[in-house]
Amino acid sequence: MSEKKLLNPWDYKPWWCQPWSIMLTGLTLISGSWLIFKLIWLTILVAIPLLIWMGFFLLIWPQLMIKSGILEQKSNE
Repeated sequence: MSEKKLLNPWDYKPWWCQPWSIMLTGLTLISGSWLIFKLIWLTILVAIPLLIWMGFFLLIWPQLMIKSGILEQKSNE
C-alpha cells in the first residue's frame, strides 16, 4: 500500500508570502487606515481590495495549486 504524501503549497513560497504574513499585512493596513484617518468609508475602501487579496491567497490559491497537480510535478523532479 503506497502512502500519498499530503502536498503543502506553502512549502513552495518564501517567508514573506506565508499565511501569517498575508494576514499580518492585510490587517495592519486595514487597522492603520482606521487609526490614521478615523473615516469608516475610507477604511472600507481600503479593506475591500485587501480582503479580496487575502481571500484569494489564503483560500483559493492553495486549492488551485493542489488541484492543478503542479505540486506533484515539482516534488517528482
